[in-house]
Amino acid sequence: MGDFAPTVGVSSTHPKDMPSDHAELPVWNAENWFYEDWQIGHRIRSLRRTMAEGESHFFNTLVTDIHPYVQDQLFAVREGVFGKRLIAGAFVFSAGLGLVATNCPNAFSYGYDKLRFIKPVFIGDTIYTIRTNLEKTPRYKELGLTRASYEVFKGEGELVLYCEHLQTVKYQNPSDFVGKTQK
Repeated sequence: MGDFAPTVGVSSTHPKDMPSDHAELPVWNAENWFYEDWQIGHRIRSLRRTMAEGESHFFNTLVTDIHPYVQDQLFAVREGVFGKRLIAGAFVFSAGLGLVATNCPNAFSYGYDKLRFIKPVFIGDTIYTIRTNLEKTPRYKELGLTRASYEVFKGEGELVLYCEHLQTVKYQNPSDFVGKTQK
């Protein structure tokens, strides 16, 4: 892991519509890598985040998830198999991925594979995420395809969610991939 240079917050987008001394500053929580820069095996870990009741309710309200396991304390305690309310899996997925998401203007989400909710997450649990770059393939004339795994853990390392994120990423030099793409 020590063989990889840091990638987050080291680049700037250099916007022309702000003072130049501001535009030169590295952008917080951003990467500016291209397909060629994407390193297989590179891993990052997020900070931890405790899943609070208020944000759980807000998420459930936003997506109209009123399942009794996430919204009904009496049901969850008296009739539920876990004895307490869950955090909705969709929220664990969103929050877990958000913990390692960076803003890269050259990458575009293509989809997710192998999404699995392995263990429940409850109100008050603390989660963190590890992202591992798995593979990359030349795909289109201007964009390659990358795949990274996202492992969301709770507590002191209990795996609760796994998925793989596919992204299309701009080539820095598209001419290097002529005849090598799938489409």
